[in-house]
Amino acid sequence: MAVKNLLKKERVEYILHKLEDLYPETPVPLDHKDPYTLLVAVLLSAQCTDERVNQVTPSLWKLADTPADMARVPVDKIQQVIRPCGLSPQKSRAISKLSQILVNEYHGRVPENIAALETLPGVGHKTASVVMSQAFGHPAFPVDTHIHRLAQRWGLTSGKNVTQTEKDLKRLFPRDKWNKLHLQIIFYGREYCSARGCDGTVCEICTTCYPNRKNPKKTKKA
Repeated sequence: MAVKNLLKKERVEYILHKLEDLYPETPVPLDHKDPYTLLVAVLLSAQCTDERVNQVTPSLWKLADTPADMARVPVDKIQQVIRPCGLSPQKSRAISKLSQILVNEYHGRVPENIAALETLPGVGHKTASVVMSQAFGHPAFPVDTHIHRLAQRWGLTSGKNVTQTEKDLKRLFPRDKWNKLHLQIIFYGREYCSARGCDGTVCEICTTCYPNRKNPKKTKKA
């Protein structure tokens, strides 16, 4: 008897249970000690691996690990330290400027408000969502290009961009699962369903959700 592809509701249930079995614990991949150091680490992680960021941030924290101290560090000195993370001219300026804003407008504290976070230099919606979920515990579903790719492979979205994918994932999964699930999907993507390691026909989740899929699943660009 032919094996059928799973229905969307079945895929959602299977993915939730499979990822919970694989990753019952979801430590935040970026080393940090408070909302400010997480904010800076997430900013640095743009187009850079978490591993590289974690190699660089100890040296940066020696320079400064609070908004008040960072605001006093010359931009070129910040840039020298973070150069291995790439895009160092833009990132160093953003770190310096957002630190000044936190001091001048928020009493040196990271605002616990996604709209306020998104106004900070170098902080987009995804970065703000990570800080809201991982620093403050508010339900958020940060979607990057990796989650966007897996969501398409698993038939959870047909969105052409991360904004639509985020809306679709939030609609499909329970709100109290978002913060953990976002990390579980990242972990699974790195280990089993990477851009090159799986094309939608290789890993266990892809083949369980779509046993009849014969051709690679092409990702609509984020």
